[in-house]
Amino acid sequence: MPFKALHLSEPVLRGIQAAGYTDPTPIQLRAIPVVLGGGDLIGSAQTGTGKTAAFALPILTRLGQHAAKPRVLVLEPTRELAAQVETAFRDFARFTDLRTVAVFGGVGYGSQRSELRKGVDIICATPGRLMDYVQDGSINLRDIQILVLDEVDRMLDMGFLPVVKDIIARCPRERQTLFFSATVPPEIAAVASFALRNPSKVEIGVNRSVNNSINHALYPVALGQKFDLLLALLEKTDFDSVLVFSRTKHGADKIARKLKAANHSVAVLHANRSQNQRIEALAGFKSGKYEVMVATDIAARGIDVAGVTHVINYDVPENPEDYVHRIGRTGRAQAVGDAFTLVTPENADDIRDIQRFIGQKIPELRLEGFDYLPFGVAQPKPVRGQRGGGGGGQRGGNRGGGGGGGQRGGFRGGHGGNPNRDSNGGKVGFQFRGRR
Repeated sequence: MPFKALHLSEPVLRGIQAAGYTDPTPIQLRAIPVVLGGGDLIGSAQTGTGKTAAFALPILTRLGQHAAKPRVLVLEPTRELAAQVETAFRDFARFTDLRTVAVFGGVGYGSQRSELRKGVDIICATPGRLMDYVQDGSINLRDIQILVLDEVDRMLDMGFLPVVKDIIARCPRERQTLFFSATVPPEIAAVASFALRNPSKVEIGVNRSVNNSINHALYPVALGQKFDLLLALLEKTDFDSVLVFSRTKHGADKIARKLKAANHSVAVLHANRSQNQRIEALAGFKSGKYEVMVATDIAARGIDVAGVTHVINYDVPENPEDYVHRIGRTGRAQAVGDAFTLVTPENADDIRDIQRFIGQKIPELRLEGFDYLPFGVAQPKPVRGQRGGGGGGQRGGNRGGGGGGGQRGGFRGGHGGNPNRDSNGGKVGFQFRGRR
């Protein structure tokens, strides 16, 4: 079904065409009619399936023309998401006279206040900065007709529930409320009970599943060889752009410094970077100025960078949910992507939790030609629940080894021709056993 069959306005359809979209995604097909009809909605779909357009397109159609007062409020958990969603609204609305503004912290108030004084229809905001403007009278929520809470689960994880409740209470009772999220944990029900009225539910795909367009694998390695393996993977992988995840801000900075020393063009994104630095990093990564971005989980939700061919988890994520969101930065919009996770003996339980969460085993691979140390080396402490002790976790340690082959081009389009797998297509390398 084409977009024009969804009863979107002609200016919005022109905006869709100018943005390069052709056919609606499943979440858009099911959510757009509900939003156009004025009903409340809880929408859930895998990361990278077009949730933003699922609410932006029908909202723009419903608004029609500029009214010089805020009628739509979109709440986002991070500055990057607020800026990104506002940009999407502005792009889709390019053939209308509707005005948008992004409101978030980390930058001065001047330019944002200036835009607000001009009169805007749509505000995309983080909760904290929004409340600054509400409390000083720069923003009044009395005319809000549509309230969108985007990435609701992330907002709850970040402790925004009290301020979100305050914001909701300041909006008119007679309004349309939309929740969009990659997952719908039970905690969302507590917010939905007072924020929504008889909401429709649209769930696309399995909340815990990994996109079929993503090929993901584990690379077991001794702790002291993690960075060497990262360099070897970058050298032998045919990539366009790579997103590398670190658990900590300090770790991200350290990885970036070492990658720069190895002559990679690198951007860094984490909460200690200034807003201007974060904007420059994202813009440079999107434009191709930087081939690698090293980030903490601030980038795991909603940062939409087209053409990310590879995600590398330098550190295993702390929460299983974050694994899905991290690797969801690649393989977006039906493109094929690859995701590698570097794992050490200390990660055994985390890996088992992730595999249980997504309901599948993740293949374990070895990079041909890499001089692996025994897997048990550099273990700072015994791993809870790991069998065998010492080097016992190294079952078949050198299978599939040897020189040559490399990996360049081996991951585009799937693992089928990957020289790092054994002849039977099964797992090679170390077998992880977490706690039972």
